[in-house]
Amino acid sequence: MQDFYIYILHCNDDSYYVGHTDNIETRISAHEQRHYPNCYTATRLPVKVVFVQPTSSRGEALEAERQIKGWSRRKKEALINGDFKLLRALAKKTNF
Repeated sequence: MQDFYIYILHCNDDSYYVGHTDNIETRISAHEQRHYPNCYTATRLPVKVVFVQPTSSRGEALEAERQIKGWSRRKKEALINGDFKLLRALAKKTNF
């Protein structure tokens, strides 16, 4: 069974990049080496891996990526910090 991953990178401009992959080491290296020059991170190097979570399928990883990309910075940071109490509280609010 192939593992897939959802990941968050902290960019040098203090923004976050959310992605998914089936090979975390290769994908992070691709970001760091500017393998994809039009990628969001290409002009925001260096990047730091701040969150990685395995998922059971590419579909699950893609769904999580799309969901997290829509989150506020505060929600992303709660996830990164493992603060699930704050994450739940923020999920209940309509204005982040």
